[in-house]
Amino acid sequence: MLILGIDPGTAIMGYGLIEKKGNRLFPVDYACWRTPAHTPMPERLLMLYNEIEGYIKEKQPHHVAVEELFFNRNTTTAISVGQARGVVLLAAAQFGIPVYEYTPLQVKQAVAGYGRADKQQIQQMVKALLGLQAIPKPDDTADALAIAICHAHSVNLLNRMGGSL
Repeated sequence: MLILGIDPGTAIMGYGLIEKKGNRLFPVDYACWRTPAHTPMPERLLMLYNEIEGYIKEKQPHHVAVEELFFNRNTTTAISVGQARGVVLLAAAQFGIPVYEYTPLQVKQAVAGYGRADKQQIQQMVKALLGLQAIPKPDDTADALAIAICHAHSVNLLNRMGGSL
């Protein structure tokens, strides 16, 4: 099973594709898509959509996992992240790929076993769980892999429960 994890953002969108074989996880591909600073939002969203659409066509993931919007004090950031998430949801729906959404707390629990784990702990666990030589950079890429790992750990439970938690 190929799982595409996405850490949504409009300036940097991290992605990580992993393969789940039985109980083992293997890294397939990971990086990020960037949009130029000072580019109008509609153009940024189109750039991201084109990247995601092409990537999905090429890699054909079975599932897409994306971080749920975590609303904090910065509403401008939350709105732009929400728009980036919309692009991801649209691209996956266009190809009929199921999308699974996870909160930051769920991702931390699934990857580190502790919902209050810090970013460094999560990054170290991503490196260890996928047998990587180094922590993926930038942070958005490591976060995307963590989201994919979260889904890989959750998918069996989801299937037993009929598709939702």
